[in-house]
Amino acid sequence: MSDYTDETYGEMIADVYDDWYGEVDPEMLEMLTRLAAGGRALELGIGTGRVALPLAHSGVKMYGIDSSPAMLQKLRAKPGSKQIQLHQGSFVNIPFEEKFDLIFVVFSTFYALLSQEEQIRCFQSVAEHLESKGLFVIEAFVPDLTRYQGGQSVRAVNLESQQTRLVASMLDPVNQIITSQFIVLDKCKTDVKPVKIRYVWPSELDLMARLAGLKSVYHWDDWGQSPFSSGSGKHIAIYGRA
Repeated sequence: MSDYTDETYGEMIADVYDDWYGEVDPEMLEMLTRLAAGGRALELGIGTGRVALPLAHSGVKMYGIDSSPAMLQKLRAKPGSKQIQLHQGSFVNIPFEEKFDLIFVVFSTFYALLSQEEQIRCFQSVAEHLESKGLFVIEAFVPDLTRYQGGQSVRAVNLESQQTRLVASMLDPVNQIITSQFIVLDKCKTDVKPVKIRYVWPSELDLMARLAGLKSVYHWDDWGQSPFSSGSGKHIAIYGRA
């Protein structure tokens, strides 16, 4: 997938994104609103605004960055979007001059940065844009390499009477890269939606935070604050100033 760029995922999936992923955990919205504490918040990889818009409606002063014009176009078409200050581009470097009480990146979107160098630079930029008591929140899956046989995986993610959705993936464990295609089959056509990520281990995230002058505040298993453990399938990592 040599032609894959920062914009590719969003540009290819924007038309179905809200249909596939429209539901948002209400505990997530409640927790992010609480952590923003009525201040200023920035979402990295804001997408179609399914998290940012409810936060803005609850009184949080929202900002957002996304690399995909198509995703931002979907967001701008929604009621309330004018409350949010938006920037189109990579979130490796934060372009806003403001400092934030909360910066967050959810749904494993941090993994969209495809090199360790970019991920470290993102942490450094976040540290520069946090208020003294500001927090950086990352929600991401915990890598499970047992899913892959011979470095590959094909699995069904949705089966309906009129449509089947599969995901085919290839694993590069040296560079921690997973390259995938969502394959959509229905009676009329076959479509593909590419996605490429660099997964990060929880301990690696903590090290990136330390390099940026941040420290771990919480590690949770879910938005209900269940303790993070060796059996957790995802983690919510919260960092503050060291």
